[in-house]
Amino acid sequence: MPEYTPEYTTALGASSKDTITLLGHDLANDVMGEVSFGELAFWLATQRRPSPGETRVFEAVLAALADHGYTPTAIISRLSLLSAPDSVQGALAAGLLAGGSRFLGVTEDCGRFLHDVLVAQDQLPTDDAGWDDLARTTVAQQREAKKFVPGLGHHVHKDGDPRTPRLMAIAAEEGITGPHLALFAAIGRVHPEVLGKTLPLNGAGVCGAALADLGLPLELLRAFALLARTAGLIGQLAEELRHPVANDIFLSVDLNNRPVDPDPYVPDSL
Repeated sequence: MPEYTPEYTTALGASSKDTITLLGHDLANDVMGEVSFGELAFWLATQRRPSPGETRVFEAVLAALADHGYTPTAIISRLSLLSAPDSVQGALAAGLLAGGSRFLGVTEDCGRFLHDVLVAQDQLPTDDAGWDDLARTTVAQQREAKKFVPGLGHHVHKDGDPRTPRLMAIAAEEGITGPHLALFAAIGRVHPEVLGKTLPLNGAGVCGAALADLGLPLELLRAFALLARTAGLIGQLAEELRHPVANDIFLSVDLNNRPVDPDPYVPDSL
C-alpha cells in the first residue's frame, strides 16, 4: 500500500525560501503598507477583501469597543501585571479571558439574538412600520418569557449611548444598513410601548448588529470584540507601566477587608 501523506490546506499564510504569502497575496509588496489592520482582520476572518465602506464600518466597531476605562477586564490586566511583571502576555490574556456575558459578550449576544429573530420570519419588513411591528412582537415575547433584550440598557449612558447613533449613521452613509441594524433601531423606537420605560440602545449591541450586517460569522462576533479590546488593554498596560495604580487597588482591598463569621452554604431543598 502506498504511504499516506497527510495534507493540511490553508488559504492564509504560507512561506517559501524567498516569499511570504497571505491570502494569496505577496505579504511584503501587496499587503504591508497597503492594507490597514482593520481591513486585514476582516479579510482574514472572511477570506474576502472588504469594500472601503465595509472597512469603515468594521473599524468603527473596533474603535467603539477598544476601551471603556476601569472595567473588570482592565483591572484584571493591571493586577496581573502587578503580580507577574515579567509576563505581559499573561496580563493581556487575563483581561481577554474576562470578556464574557457582562462585558464584551453583549456584542455576540445581540447579533445572535437579532439573527435568530430574522431567520424565523417568512418575509422581512420593507418599511419602518413593518420593522416596528416586528420589534414590538419581539420585545413583547422577551418580556413574556422574563428575558432581557440584548443590547437594550446601559448602566452609565442611561439617556443614550453616543456610540449607537454614530455607528448607525456611518453604516447609513456607506449603504450598509442591513436587517440586523434595522430591527435593532426599531427595538429602540417601540420598546417603551411594551416595557413602560425607555432604555438606551447600547454600543455593544449596535456593534453586534453592525457586524452581523457585514456578514461576519456569528460564532466570531465576540472574537472581534476581543480584538478591539486587545488594543485597549495594551493601552491600559502601557499606562500602568508609566502611572501604576494596580498596587493601590490591591492595597485598597487588602487593608479594608474584615473578618466575619462563616456563612455556610445551604443547598436549595428538592
